[in-house]
Amino acid sequence: MVTSKQDDIKADKRQLVIVTGLSGAGKSAALHSFEDIGYQVVDNLPLNLLEQLLEEAQTNSTPTPIAVGIDSRTLHFSPLLFAEKLDIVRQRPEIQLHVLFMDASDEVLMKRFSETRRPHPLGERQLLRAAIKQERDVMQVVRENIDGILDTSARTSAETRRIIRRRFAGGHTPELIVTFMSFGFAHGVPRDADIVLDVRFLRNPHYVDDLKPLTGRDKVVANYVRADEGFDKFVTKTEDLLGFLLPRYRDEGKAYLTIAFGCTGGRHRSVAVAETISGRCSVDGMAVNLYHRELANKAK
Repeated sequence: MVTSKQDDIKADKRQLVIVTGLSGAGKSAALHSFEDIGYQVVDNLPLNLLEQLLEEAQTNSTPTPIAVGIDSRTLHFSPLLFAEKLDIVRQRPEIQLHVLFMDASDEVLMKRFSETRRPHPLGERQLLRAAIKQERDVMQVVRENIDGILDTSARTSAETRRIIRRRFAGGHTPELIVTFMSFGFAHGVPRDADIVLDVRFLRNPHYVDDLKPLTGRDKVVANYVRADEGFDKFVTKTEDLLGFLLPRYRDEGKAYLTIAFGCTGGRHRSVAVAETISGRCSVDGMAVNLYHRELANKAK
């Protein structure tokens, strides 16, 4: 999902979030989310105006947080110049900088451009897949200078907004945001999962006629899965593992962690397991998200 080198938000510093990444990965939606939580938002800012923006912001006694969109569309954009500007900003003691990289799989990007019928910014009469590859190559240097990645391949807009709100809204901000995700192996392993656990060893409600049309969020299905003799042992051992790992990820400075539970179709066993474990894990300084990928995709 997202890995961060950033400390928790400091109230005595001006927050500056630079939103960058691949075209079609959700940068505009991310900037709208920042605007919703009170950030001053500037999109497509030329790199040579970044320092000027910060100087003008200093004239405002209230340290209003700022979110800036800078990517390959930006006038005279250069990955190397981007890295140089970041180094300069990071040296300013009054600024707390977070560079957020929006990403998605090539297949998802192609689908989004096809559905919106918008040309890729680097299209220039070349095939869409080639334009996406070209931009991914260009942005590789940028990826080496970021603080976090948000992969939107399998996320709804609401989920993306929720992640941004939890991480960047004012007030107390959790040190670690953990997303418990359910998914189906038949639809591919989530690209942004940090830990993947296979629960296909549990008995499958898919083969029970009355349970097949339901999901793991339905009590009768959840009870069926939990009645498997391996369920309680798996949950207990997983809780022990996460009890060991989560505080260490938090202390290491990781801001986001995605733990994915997979079954065949992603509708029954993995959902029931994610629902159970997400409700039983608690670590100081941690916030929990619950996301059922296949159920969300079906609802679209």
